[in-house]
Amino acid sequence: MKEIIPIACDHAGYQLKLKVIEFLKSKDLDVIDFGTDSEESCDYPDFAHKVGSAINNGTYKRGIVICGSGNGVQMTVNKYPNVRCALSWTPEIAHLGRQHNDANIVSIPARFISTEDALQVVNEFLQTSFEGGRHQRRVEKINKLL
Repeated sequence: MKEIIPIACDHAGYQLKLKVIEFLKSKDLDVIDFGTDSEESCDYPDFAHKVGSAINNGTYKRGIVICGSGNGVQMTVNKYPNVRCALSWTPEIAHLGRQHNDANIVSIPARFISTEDALQVVNEFLQTSFEGGRHQRRVEKINKLL
């Protein structure tokens, strides 16, 4: 069964989201698009929550969120206890987010990254496995309150 990747964005990330969806489909991945569906101003949490919830409850394994800075959508999805979202503006950051932090959502800053770089970020996020080992212990501590 093909992996399904949920994706969401706000108005600032709409055009980039279209390119990312095209890229994902070219990699023979299915996509569920949680919106937004235009460049009309909107509230990013309305769309990011849909991806965060779907990853949190295990419906999907990995997801993508996009907004102008990447911060708002990242903050929103990281409210879910089973979500580890990595704000990634380079492939190296996406790689480390997966390899060391077991990130299951990548956040992309549409206003600060080229389409080419964003697609490289997505590719790296999808291709990289969690290393485990010493990193597993650290990931387990993320949701522990001191």
